[in-house]
Amino acid sequence: MPLREELRSQGDFLFRYRSYLPLVIVVAGICAYTQRQIDPSQPNREYVYVAVSLLGLLLRMVAVGYSAQRTSGRNTNEGQIADSLNTTALYSVCRHPLYVGNFLMWLGIALFTETFWFIVAFILLFALYYERIMYAEEEFLRQTYGDTYLRWADQTPAVLPNLRQWKAPLQQFDLKKVLRQEKSGIVNLLLTICALKTIGNYIATGQYLCYPYHWYWALLASIVYYIIAKIAQKAGKL
Repeated sequence: MPLREELRSQGDFLFRYRSYLPLVIVVAGICAYTQRQIDPSQPNREYVYVAVSLLGLLLRMVAVGYSAQRTSGRNTNEGQIADSLNTTALYSVCRHPLYVGNFLMWLGIALFTETFWFIVAFILLFALYYERIMYAEEEFLRQTYGDTYLRWADQTPAVLPNLRQWKAPLQQFDLKKVLRQEKSGIVNLLLTICALKTIGNYIATGQYLCYPYHWYWALLASIVYYIIAKIAQKAGKL
C-alpha cells in the first residue's frame, strides 16, 4: 500500500478508536503518580495543572460552540463527518483546535504526575497518535472541499495558533451543542484526578480517601450534571 493511503488508513482507524487513548494515559499516569516524591513544604501545584486541563476543555467548548452542525463532533462509528468547512472563530487561527484542546486537557493530567519521563513520553505518544488522525481528517476534507480547503489550509497553521488571523464566527454560540457533546469532558477529567489521588494516597498511607475532599465533591457534582444533561438529551431538549 502506498504511504499516503497507509497513513490515511491508520488515521481512520485511530480516529475511530481515539476514545481509548486516555485509558492508556490514565493507567500509565497512575503508575507514575504513585512513584513521585511529594514534598509537603512545596506549595500545592496541582491547581495549576488543573487550570491547564480546564483551558483545554474551554478551547474545545469554544470550538464546538461556534462550529456548524454535523461538524466538530465526537463521532466514532460513523467516521469522518463534515457537512461544511469551519474556517472562522478558533478554526481561523489553527486547523485543529479540538486536538489542541485535547492535548492541553491531558497535558494537565500528565503534569499531575510531576514525572519528567512520563510527561515527555505523553507528549511524544500524543504527537504520534494524533498526527495520523489529523492526516486522515485533512485528506477527507481535501477530497470533500477541494480548492476551498486548500486555500484555507494554506494560510491557517495546523496546531500552533496565529491569533492575528482571527475571524469572527459566522454562527451564534450553540450552548446546547456544547452541553450535548462535551458533557463527558469534565467528568472524565475529575474522575482521572480522583483516581490518581485515591490510588496514590492508598499506596502511600493505606487510606482510600485523601484530604482535602473537594476533589470528590467536584466529581460528584460533575456526575450529577452529566446525568441531567443525558436525560435532557434523551428527552430531545439538547
